[in-house]
Amino acid sequence: MPTRTRRTTASFRHSFFLAALGSPQPAGEYDIDEDEQAVEGRSWVAWHRVATFIHLPARREGARSRQMVKIDHAELEAALVLDEKRGSEPENRTQ
Repeated sequence: MPTRTRRTTASFRHSFFLAALGSPQPAGEYDIDEDEQAVEGRSWVAWHRVATFIHLPARREGARSRQMVKIDHAELEAALVLDEKRGSEPENRTQ
């Protein structure tokens, strides 16, 4: 069965929590990898997500070590919705 990995970026304006990470993560942009498998019909091909991974730490200058952690895609989506509901102003805004 063919597979592919799609890479996207999740942007958080506020700190967030995902159970698989064990502790709150700071606001920032995070690389997300989604592994998908092809589901082939007679005349079509669809893709089914089989795993979602987040890269830690967030993208920033000077980051030397990174790790990739498997997360629940639905929990990631819920965290992004919550972040949006919290408002558009960054959490650590300086005046």
